[in-house]
Amino acid sequence: MKNIWIFSLLLVCATQVQAKIDLVTLPTRDKVQLTVYNPADLTLVREQRTLTLAQGINRLEFSWVGTLIDPTSVRLEAPQHSDKVILKEISYPPNIEGSAIWTIESKVAGEVPVEIVFFTSGIRWESFYMLTLTQNEQAMQLQNYVKVQNNSGEDYSNAQTRVVVGQIGLLDEIAMLAKRNPPFGSPVPTPKTIPPSRRVMKSAPMVGRSEKYDRDDGVLYEIPLKEIIKEGLSEYFLYTIEGTETIPTNWSKRLISLDVAEIPVRSLYRYDEKLYGKTTQRFLYFKNDTAHHLGDTPLPDGKVMVYRHLPESQHLTYVGETKTQYIPIGQEVALNLGTAQEVQVKPVLMDYQTRNYLFDNNGNIVGHEQVETRGLTLENHHHLPVDVEIMQYIPHSYWSIENPPDLAVNYQKINVNTVKYTLTLPAYSQREIRYRLLLEEGARRVTH
Repeated sequence: MKNIWIFSLLLVCATQVQAKIDLVTLPTRDKVQLTVYNPADLTLVREQRTLTLAQGINRLEFSWVGTLIDPTSVRLEAPQHSDKVILKEISYPPNIEGSAIWTIESKVAGEVPVEIVFFTSGIRWESFYMLTLTQNEQAMQLQNYVKVQNNSGEDYSNAQTRVVVGQIGLLDEIAMLAKRNPPFGSPVPTPKTIPPSRRVMKSAPMVGRSEKYDRDDGVLYEIPLKEIIKEGLSEYFLYTIEGTETIPTNWSKRLISLDVAEIPVRSLYRYDEKLYGKTTQRFLYFKNDTAHHLGDTPLPDGKVMVYRHLPESQHLTYVGETKTQYIPIGQEVALNLGTAQEVQVKPVLMDYQTRNYLFDNNGNIVGHEQVETRGLTLENHHHLPVDVEIMQYIPHSYWSIENPPDLAVNYQKINVNTVKYTLTLPAYSQREIRYRLLLEEGARRVTH
């Protein structure tokens, strides 16, 4: 498999510095973990390898050519021998682009597990959902997938993938740092032209420790050693994809992160000319909480595709699609699935008249009542009963409504010029409702 991140281990005995150097290929990764921060095009790579070190001075050469790895962020640690394996120096050979040599002092000999941490760009993720409604459409199966696209120039085999929702501010662009040679810029004795590579995370800042080392040409330069403040992740939400996946460069992988069945849902068909024109929109509601078999983690934003099981069939039919924003724990979700052809609302002005005129002393009309009889025809072509919500707007300040007795319970005044009717239509049914709207004009507004 392609592996652009090339390592070699140069073993040099401490007492025989001028002796022959043995070139040993670094073992492959034992484990690797990717933590992808989308907004900043930033991925934290944490890999584990087993090095065979000699007691004394060891030199480790690596190359990041063709990748978007930030070489200034690379850090090596030996967790089991933290006080016995020490990174002493990093040097960048002249005229060799994208290559560096680490000088490692080891007080132990043999196989040593190490952890190598660095940042790269070019890896992104996006989330999308598949919702499958049951035949009675009162419950659903929710599947959340994460698609990871790797354009970093490096292959990652058997990687555990984690994705993070949050904002990160960068003072340096990772991709630009990957292309800089040497990665810290052209070193000169004055620190003004040696800006340290710094990164800032909101609520998860990168803390820089720096040490000074001598280059072969005698020039001092600084290596910032970065660590993650884990407490700062309290404002971030981390999604860990179960299992591991191999994600070669220039490939994308779809990974499932959530699969929950029997989530209670409810449907609502809404008619609102101001927002949607003369169409009925279907909404699907559920809540990210334990009562709905969710609520363990927030849900990332993403595309949502909705299907339903056909009656007395194992086949699925497509219902609609939409997008959802980030869903915190405990929040109710209202998914707009678009125009609903199976449920229609047809408004009509059935009658119009004026009455109760007021006249001034000269016989001129100064006020009257305007009476409108409005009708709404509701049609349900669905095989299930549906709940319908109809918004009606009254562009007038002085008005009243007369509803028939059987409609009064379905009526609600929302504000000074908005009313709502909420009804349930049986399957394959039609209903017509009427109400009278009284508008006061002219002097009638004063006497009303």
